[in-house]
Amino acid sequence: MLTFNVITLFPQLFTEHINNLPFKRAVEKGLINCNLIQLRDYANDKRGTVDDRPFSGGIGMILMIEPIYKALAEINQIGQIDKTKQRVVVLSPRGEKFTQRKAEELSKCEQITFINGRYEGIDARVEEYATDVISIGDYVISGGELASLVIMESITRLLPGVLDKENAIKIESFSGEHENSLEYPQYTRPEEFMGKKVPQVLLSGNHKEIEKWQKENSKQL
Repeated sequence: MLTFNVITLFPQLFTEHINNLPFKRAVEKGLINCNLIQLRDYANDKRGTVDDRPFSGGIGMILMIEPIYKALAEINQIGQIDKTKQRVVVLSPRGEKFTQRKAEELSKCEQITFINGRYEGIDARVEEYATDVISIGDYVISGGELASLVIMESITRLLPGVLDKENAIKIESFSGEHENSLEYPQYTRPEEFMGKKVPQVLLSGNHKEIEKWQKENSKQL
């Protein structure tokens, strides 16, 4: 079983997703466990304070290192970590760009902990306790939660038994021999809609010609 530990101020952002595919099937089959951890439970005061002003000044607040450290310590994610089995991931625009290859690498782990920032970010010293610092793209969102969900879903659907048609993974964009390409366009009924027709070759039943068309219409990156 793969355990996702999610350290966040907003665990409710994850609950609805976990109740839907592909997470739902993975949970029901005992393939994943999602451990949602409320960061405020590790605050040093009764108010649940977990952020403070940055020493450098400027607008906004930064998540403090101490509550995050305490949360990591409780789930035994402090100290020497075997990266073949466990990962601690900080979501940050400074991180490495997330790819399908990274998803495949992480899918082999037994435990992955996600540290989700909010406000203006996280005390940079937190990264010293991470095995990975990851970005899902060159744009700004309000916190790490959506980025964590993107990574969690891409990992979950790779686990054997999650998808109905597991062979589909092998022919998807960015996967296997398609690592540097986007999958070919696909169509379904009706054959014609408002004058827009499905390519005739896909209706021919000629598998060799269909495969040729698919290769020709896969987009190389």
